[in-house]
Amino acid sequence: MDKVVATAGEAVADVPDGASLAVGGFGLSGVPNVLIQALYERGTGGLKVVSNNCGAMESGLAVLLAAGRITRVTGSYIGGNKEFARQYLAGELELELIPQGTLAERLRAGGAGIPAFYTPAGVGTQVAEGGLPWRYDGSGGVALASPPKEVREFDGVEYVLERGIRTDFALVRAARGDRHGNLVFRRAARNFNPLAAMAGRITIAEVEELVEPGGIDPDAVHVPGVFVQRVVPLTEEQAADKRIEFRTVSG
Repeated sequence: MDKVVATAGEAVADVPDGASLAVGGFGLSGVPNVLIQALYERGTGGLKVVSNNCGAMESGLAVLLAAGRITRVTGSYIGGNKEFARQYLAGELELELIPQGTLAERLRAGGAGIPAFYTPAGVGTQVAEGGLPWRYDGSGGVALASPPKEVREFDGVEYVLERGIRTDFALVRAARGDRHGNLVFRRAARNFNPLAAMAGRITIAEVEELVEPGGIDPDAVHVPGVFVQRVVPLTEEQAADKRIEFRTVSG
């Protein structure tokens, strides 16, 4: 089944206002910038985003954030994004902050059809007990706080119940992909991308290199095509556009 879509704009054309999105990437690595830009140009808003962070250096999800297109973020890291902090503290944005490993497992569980699981991460903190500020009222008060979660003991150890995450759509970026949707990620870009791809009901992948079926060794596939519905091949220029968050040199 050929899942290739000619353009990013065509691939995201049916993403409606208010949709939930699982988005791959970590910092500037493995971010589906072309698909995000296509959503921006289309004017899609009211988005509920699940991603490790919400863009950096005015790229990635920061493009949608700055335009006021995101209403809720489920993530684990919000540092380094001043506009995110401003919107959150001003009550313009809802944030569910989750331990990073828990976020990864919630995405994986959702994609694997597991509705919930127990983890020791967060036991004895507001993650389990509730009270984390999800939304501020703009005056320093908390308008909406996280609810308490179920805690259960197994073999003398307490665990908190966390639910799997499923989203309407997922946006990911892969180094290689074939027409059937099989994906391969390169090095650090293999971060939240496979997990986001699993969690989306409709997963759209932008790929730096498109190959024909059989062009990827089955043992090298990181995400099988069963999880991917649309593949967008990037131009050479788009594939080469990779920013560096912190450039360092050694003597």
